This record gives sequence, C-alpha cells and structure tokens, in this order.
Amino acid sequence: MGLKLRMVIFRECLKKFIKKHPVTCYFILTFFLSWLGAFILVAPKLFSGQSIPKMDGILMFPLMLIGPVAASITLTALTEGKHGVKNLLSRISKWKAPLKWYLTAFIIPPSLILIVLFILQTFVSPVFKPNFFPLGFLFGIPAGFFEEIGWTGYAYPKMRLKFPALKSALIVGFVWGLWHLPVIDFLGAASPHQQYLLLFFLAFIVILVAMRVIMMWIYSKTNSMPLVQFMHVVSTGCLVTFGPFNISPAQESLWYASYAIILWFTAFPILILAKSRKH
Repeated sequence: MGLKLRMVIFRECLKKFIKKHPVTCYFILTFFLSWLGAFILVAPKLFSGQSIPKMDGILMFPLMLIGPVAASITLTALTEGKHGVKNLLSRISKWKAPLKWYLTAFIIPPSLILIVLFILQTFVSPVFKPNFFPLGFLFGIPAGFFEEIGWTGYAYPKMRLKFPALKSALIVGFVWGLWHLPVIDFLGAASPHQQYLLLFFLAFIVILVAMRVIMMWIYSKTNSMPLVQFMHVVSTGCLVTFGPFNISPAQESLWYASYAIILWFTAFPILILAKSRKH
C-alpha cells in the first residue's frame, strides 16, 4: 500500500471520527492548542525554576485565544471543506437582531457587577468600591470575538444535535471555565491568589456557566453569533473595568462568589423556562 493511499485512508478515518465525535474533538484540540501556546511562552521560566511574572501570565491569554478559533476552523475544514469554513465565518456578519437583545446583553453584566460591589461596599468593606478603568473594556474585545467562533460557532451547535439546549449550555460553560486554568491565577487583581486560588477558580467557573446559560438563551432567540460575541466582550470588559483593584485574595474570592450567586439568580428563570418547555 503506497504512502498516498495510506494518507487518504487516514484522512477518511479521521473525518469519520470527527463527524461522530465533533464536540469531543473540538474540546481536545482547543485545549491542546491553547495550553500549548501558553506553555511555550512560560516554558523557559518553568524549566529554570523561576516564578511566572504577572505580565507573562497576562500575555499567555492572547496566545490561548488561538485555540478556540483554530480548532473550529480546522475541524470544519476537515469535515465540511471550504464551504463549511465559509459558512462558519459568514455567521460573524449576522449581527442584525432586535435592539432589545443588544440592550439585554449590554445591561446584564455591568448592572449585576455594580449591584454586588455596592452591596459588599456597604455591608462588608469600603475596599469593594467599584473601580473605573475604561481601558479595561478593551480586554474583552479579543476574548469575545475569537473565543465565540469556537464556543458558539462550533461547539454549541454540534452539541445541540445530541443534547437539549440547557444541557448543551451547561456543558459548554463548564468546559469554557476549565479552559482558563493555565491563566486563572493571573486573572483579577489579587494575583497570586495563594490558598484562595481554588475558591476563586470555582467561583469563576460558576460565573462562566451562568453567563453561558444567559448567552445561549439570547442566541436561541436571535441566532446571532455577533450578539453572543458582544455579550462576551461586555462581560469580560466590565469585570476588568469595574473590579476593585486594591483587594486581598480572600476579598476577591468573596466578590467573585457573590457575583456568581446573583448571576445565577438571573440565569435561574431561564433554567425553569427551558425545563418547562420540554414538557
């Protein structure tokens, strides 16, 4: 058997496997590409026994953004060809949606963040006074734009072929949270989080799962990937813009956990509605 024939057979087998397990393949490839990029950046310091500076930790994140978009395009190209890739990317231009949904996406994250911080500032400590760092909003733009090509453009629709909308949103949200693991200790203001890292990470994941439920609710109503990208931008940007700066790891874990709770109070009616519609 010649090498060319073997390559054709391998490609066809790979294509069949991806078609049968599209979401699993996406998660594996996304994690591999993202975490590999982050690892390459800090590998010299890790191998020399040095600690990773916060700036290096922050720079890991742009490299991780390659994973979701590259994985979705690669898998689509392998199984659907150029037409599939064109269709995936064309959905970025489907920005037209009723204004009320853009207002919803724009209002929910900052409103809930400010409510939580004002409550904590009033009843716990003045250190929770909301910060105002307008340039922080720019941090959300690349995250929202590139990540959602993968999470919303590829993973969620593929998962919906087998699972209900709610279950799909919960799974994607949980995996989305785990994906941040390499950079989690560099997110927020209280880096490193020391003994509160696990609590901070758990609160962070709960936030992302709730946010994913809300974003997928909006997506189900509009079928607009740019709208989900927009909400992702607003969510990430507002965390950076309004998050208190001079706080301890314990205090940051508390405010993230509080935000997770109030965010779930917002997502809970969506859960009830989605469940009731199945009956």
